[in-house]
This record gives sequence, C-alpha cells and structure tokens, in this order.
Amino acid sequence: MTDVTTASPPPGSPAPTRERLIRAAASLFREKGYAGTGLAELLAAAEAPKGSLYHHFPNGKSDLALAAATWASDQMLALIDAAFGPAPDFPAGAKTVCYKLAKLFDKQGRWSGCPVSATLFAGPENDAFRQHAADLFEGWIAATARHAHSLGLPRAEARAAAENFYILLQGGWQLARVRRDSDVIRGLHTQMQMQKTD
Repeated sequence: MTDVTTASPPPGSPAPTRERLIRAAASLFREKGYAGTGLAELLAAAEAPKGSLYHHFPNGKSDLALAAATWASDQMLALIDAAFGPAPDFPAGAKTVCYKLAKLFDKQGRWSGCPVSATLFAGPENDAFRQHAADLFEGWIAATARHAHSLGLPRAEARAAAENFYILLQGGWQLARVRRDSDVIRGLHTQMQMQKTD
C-alpha cells in the first residue's frame, strides 16, 4: 500500500524542491506536529536552502503546512476511491479503508498522528488553519458519502454513514496510537455494523 502521507518522486528522478519541502513537512508534522518541527529541521530533511522555502511558500512554515496537509488529504481521497470504487457495498468499502489505514499505521511506526490533524490542529491558532482542516475533512466525508450513495444508501443515510465513519476513524486512530495496536483501526468497520443493529 502507498504511504498516503509521504510523497515520493518518480523513479530515477530527483524531486523538485517544492515537492521535497512538502514531503519533508508531511513526514515531520505527522511525527512531531507543527509546533514540534523547526525550520532548520524541515530544510535539512528536504535538502533545500532557506531561500527556496520562501520562494515556494511566501509565508514560510504556515504556507508549507497548508500545502502538506492538502497533499496528504489528496492521498487520502485516492485511498477512499480505491477502497470504495470496487466495493460491492458500503460496509465492504469501509472495511477496506480500515485495513489500508491499519497497514499504513504499522508502516509509520505506530505513533504518528493523522497527517491533517497533526499539522493543522497543532499549528497556530488561526482561522486559516481551522478552515483548511474543516475543508479537508469535509472533502473526505463528501467523497465517502458519494460512494455510499452510489452503493445504494439513500442520500441522507449515506451522509450520516460517512460522518460516523470518520468520527470512528479519528477516535480509533488515537486509541491505536495509545495502544500501539493497528487492530484497533482494522476492527473499526465492525463498530459501524454494531451501531446499525442497535
């Protein structure tokens, strides 16, 4: 499975500077959070001179954080489409998402946070970060709701199922971090089925 939070250049070619900065930021913010990552560390990880940061991201670290969160969110949207596209029904697609994210959790070392939450929620208290986080999460929910509807759920039920799913995923990811156990994420789809039978 592709690591949905760390970009990689095409084989045999070095990544452009902007791409390297985003890749380094996505990885470091995921591991250490926005506040825990310094500019010197970012530049060293990206192998980029300081001037290039401000060339590509005029407001520096904050602009880079928004770009890194957007990139990670785009990867999550691709994962959602890959999981739900071939699914016979919504529960099967949700199960595939859970299994893919559990595999990613194991690959990342079992302590990394959600790339959007770790970047934007731990960033500066400002409206741009809050709004960007809201937009990205809404994108995941809307994409999942579209899939749920195309798999036969009525529109309102599809929206509710998608929101429930992401509430479970966010809480499940945090519990998996505490327990260092990807089975928490792997089993989240069963929680959805239990809620439906209650």
